[in-house]
Amino acid sequence: MSILREIAQSLEQGDEEGVGVLVRKALDERHAPLAILHDGLMAGMDVVGLRFRDRDIFLPDVLMAARAMQVGVDLLEPLLSRDGMPVAGRVVIGTVHGDMHDIGKNLVGIMLRCAGFDVIDLGTDVRPERFVDAAQEQEASVIGLSALLTTTMPVMKEVVALVRARGLDARVKVIVGGAPVSEAWAREIGADGYGYDAANAVERVRALMVPRA
Repeated sequence: MSILREIAQSLEQGDEEGVGVLVRKALDERHAPLAILHDGLMAGMDVVGLRFRDRDIFLPDVLMAARAMQVGVDLLEPLLSRDGMPVAGRVVIGTVHGDMHDIGKNLVGIMLRCAGFDVIDLGTDVRPERFVDAAQEQEASVIGLSALLTTTMPVMKEVVALVRARGLDARVKVIVGGAPVSEAWAREIGADGYGYDAANAVERVRALMVPRA
């Protein structure tokens, strides 16, 4: 078994110490940092995401894998930053105004970061203007909106309308999610995507990512 596959398997098992040891060994063996990131760490996290989506594993397993992923990333980041660490894209996320729930939103953030995205997390109780302002200021391609209360879901519609009003809809896409949210609701408000759980949200964000000129 290759050492990159060993790294992936250790990450899948949430073995922080093992990931650290194997990443250092891979660097000593002169494996490229990018290869370790993509073929080791991210490959393992992809498996974790799929297993979580299929309900083979649960939230504590994902969090353990994410911590193991962070150990490896911390070792690689100084080496990658010399040439600029590649980023899959930039995403602004948050829970909409009037809603203080954040567990689902936090999990989506973890999964996106582990998939290579630069995530700007605005937290909870976020007004529509703040979402759109952040997307403009940070040059994000996707805004991710979370809601757990049916009473706060209309705020998602306000964000979509504001993106369009500012003429940003060609380059900034909006994805929505949360327990009361559905594909039908996403279509009704004109959102660009709907994520039914954290792993699916990552897949949808990948599909929505707008290439920059």
